[in-house]
Amino acid sequence: MGAAEFIWTRDGVDAEEIKGCGNVAPAETIETEKEIAGGDFANAGAGASQIKRLIKKLAISPQVVRRTAIACFEAEVNVTVYAQEGSIKARVSPLCIYVVVEDRGPGIPDIEQAMQPGWSTATPEVREMGFGAGLGLPNIRGNVDFLKITSTAGEGTVVEFAILLNRT
Repeated sequence: MGAAEFIWTRDGVDAEEIKGCGNVAPAETIETEKEIAGGDFANAGAGASQIKRLIKKLAISPQVVRRTAIACFEAEVNVTVYAQEGSIKARVSPLCIYVVVEDRGPGIPDIEQAMQPGWSTATPEVREMGFGAGLGLPNIRGNVDFLKITSTAGEGTVVEFAILLNRT
């Protein structure tokens, strides 16, 4: 089975703005990366915290810091809950914050369904820990300007998102 893909852009965001995020000279960007271990709930969110600390030092607006932290945390927790391993990478440019979260896991069988608030395949044990409420992907979408999810059953998922810095 091939990869399933979901692409979403916030109303009023021009696709060219998103493309511009990738066309920034490397000298104008700052990058950070953190590995994520599946099932390591004690460290879930460490990558999101690392990204948040970085962007706070760059004097980025508190609203953008908050939106980025929420989206990064939700994406990282999804890797912790569902995958064997993964990584979270962020690139900060004068135009945007672009994040890529990749995992090696079961993939998402139905991305459209997974985007529905409350839909979850989390185990009862994960739910007892306070995770798996089915709000991760909807919370990511609610805090970003661009979202792309690519998932292949039995291989894993890549979640990419961008938050434009010229918006709040």
